[in-house]
Amino acid sequence: MNVVGYARVSTREQNPAAQEAELRRAGAGRIFVDHGESSRVPDRPQWLACLDYLRPGDVLLVRALDRIAGSEVMAIELIRELARRGVRLRSLTEPFLDVDTSTPMGEAIVGIMAVLAQLRVSTIRENTRRGLEHARSQGRAGGRPTVMSPERIEAAVRMRESGESVAKIARTLGVGASSVARALSRRDEEFMRR
Repeated sequence: MNVVGYARVSTREQNPAAQEAELRRAGAGRIFVDHGESSRVPDRPQWLACLDYLRPGDVLLVRALDRIAGSEVMAIELIRELARRGVRLRSLTEPFLDVDTSTPMGEAIVGIMAVLAQLRVSTIRENTRRGLEHARSQGRAGGRPTVMSPERIEAAVRMRESGESVAKIARTLGVGASSVARALSRRDEEFMRR
């Protein structure tokens, strides 16, 4: 039996070292790691390499199911595909995942677990949406504060009126072009409402 690990982080800035260390401690001899990849994208480079490497009788070890599948449908399809190939799936944080998926009970447990994982994701999204709505009703905007201060916006407006491009304005102000474009667009909308 070969224990193969898979780790994934969603952004390039994140470090998968903790996941890798956990997988090694749990017995993974070979570990595949994707950096800056979403679990909703099925053709992640190292994920595909991992699937290609797995053989019947192997164990695929992950920290959590959300490392390999971004939705309950993906999770169920993946677990069934691994079972068809004779590969067992183990999760360090979801011990009930290490079940025999070739039996009706095993398949039912996996289905229930996938639905619960999706419920968690949906609940987080709903709570975030409610929080943002509440903040807006209190006159606060959610998200990261803008880099475009009133002074920068005024400078951007003057530069645009003199014919400068958004890219040139952004370089001059030391901010991103998308920040300048959003600020100018908001300014234009406010002007049109007057």
